[in-house]
Amino acid sequence: MHGDVVPPESAFVVALMGAECTGKSTLAQQLCDALLAQGTRAALVPEVLRGFCARLGRTPRVDEQQAIADAQTLSIAQAAARDPVVIADTTALMTAVYSEQVFGDTSLYAHAMRDHRACSLTLLAATDLPWQGDSHQRDGPAVRLAVDRLLRRALDRSGTPYVVVTGIGPARLQAALAAVRRAMTAPAPPRPVSRGKAGM
Repeated sequence: MHGDVVPPESAFVVALMGAECTGKSTLAQQLCDALLAQGTRAALVPEVLRGFCARLGRTPRVDEQQAIADAQTLSIAQAAARDPVVIADTTALMTAVYSEQVFGDTSLYAHAMRDHRACSLTLLAATDLPWQGDSHQRDGPAVRLAVDRLLRRALDRSGTPYVVVTGIGPARLQAALAAVRRAMTAPAPPRPVSRGKAGM
């Protein structure tokens, strides 16, 4: 597929990005639950990579990365076709960043950047949470910082504005909710049109 499916423009898609152990998956669920509680019809799109690791008990090989990125994009597009607000626990861009970090492979960036630009708002979970180990996906606080740097660089190179979400516990959720409310009530800027290939 190589990222040929992008979310419909009618849906408001919040991309929640972040390095390992930044609480993005927890925050994505909390954010979706909070919006639902406020009467907003919202859908959560889980992280495909997390499901892959849980199902197979291992991290993906380099040749499996593109399929994971494509599956993430497709899941977001399917949710955006059904619900007016979508909270995406990462996008294909996160997979591209991990491909560079783990395998030195930058080939996923072109399509991933294009797909990510279809999102309405990008929230970047800061690295201010205590680091905790994980059986498959987490490599350590030094790697977390390295991934955060790569992710910020990728967002900057793609021309994607983003809001950094900080805070512990309820403060983190309130910061994310405030960013979503501001973005949803602001006049919508025209979405960028991709011309040619973008990449690193």
